[in-house]
Amino acid sequence: MTHTIDKAVAILRAGGLVAFPTETVYGLGADTGNPEAVRKIFAAKGRPAEHPLIVHLASAKHLSEWAIEIPASAYELAAAFWPGPLTIILKRARRVPDAVTGGQATVGLRVPAHPLALRLLRAFKGGLAAPSANRFGRLSPTTAEHVRQELGERVDLILDGGPCPVGLESTIVDLSSGRPRLLRPGGVTVAQLSEVLGVVPELGGRDAPRASGTMKSHYAPHTPARLLGLGDIIGLSQGAASARLAVLAYHPQPVGLASVVWRTLSAEPAAYGRRLYAALHELDALGCDELLIEAVPDEPAWLAVADRLRRATTRAKRE
Repeated sequence: MTHTIDKAVAILRAGGLVAFPTETVYGLGADTGNPEAVRKIFAAKGRPAEHPLIVHLASAKHLSEWAIEIPASAYELAAAFWPGPLTIILKRARRVPDAVTGGQATVGLRVPAHPLALRLLRAFKGGLAAPSANRFGRLSPTTAEHVRQELGERVDLILDGGPCPVGLESTIVDLSSGRPRLLRPGGVTVAQLSEVLGVVPELGGRDAPRASGTMKSHYAPHTPARLLGLGDIIGLSQGAASARLAVLAYHPQPVGLASVVWRTLSAEPAAYGRRLYAALHELDALGCDELLIEAVPDEPAWLAVADRLRRATTRAKRE
């Protein structure tokens, strides 16, 4: 593995792209300080240039290299949750290229918890700009095979660290304006943030910075998908004599619907989230006419999962 890390570092320093595992999803990494390398990320993903990237660091001690006017709350959150699935939005340092921030005055920073990602970052000795390693707007990759299927030869090297243990993208909290704002729910919950910050983060408003993974339509399968209650799913499944339907639910498959492809995930939010993208990749590959997804409970513990399902079932032109 040391040889592989050395190869990855050489590719990154030469301006290439390396996909690597994090605890959330696989990232597509480039040297943050190399604008040309960063632009390769956008070309590989088909990602709009105004959509900012998250910079991955080896430890919190590097915060001041990439951000300015850092509030005490940023260090408190870093101490509590880094390495881990939390991205902190701060005012950018001058060295951060516009290509990384989408031209904004802010930058998203995080320290991933995956051992392979940390080995890469420590060996590289710099920041890695890294969105999810997939085509823009599509399902996030939680295995190296997902990356190969999505990007193929668009990436110079894929580091295989096995399935991602969290499986959902990081929580994004904005600390750039003096008041904490939640821009994207993820592996760190609102309750956990509130306990450290002493206040409940506001939901990002119109004046909030643009952040990765917050478009209305995102994380989507190729198969047309709808988010429905269990009763509606059962009704549509019973009436779909000719349509080929796939269902993703947290309830077991009812008796009498054997003709429908039905995948049941855990009724526990973290376990559900861990398997969500893998299940969606599997169902999407079947080529069914439609994918019906059971809406999850409207409870705080399900916030991150509900966010991903809502975006995955919002149709938009992505090609």
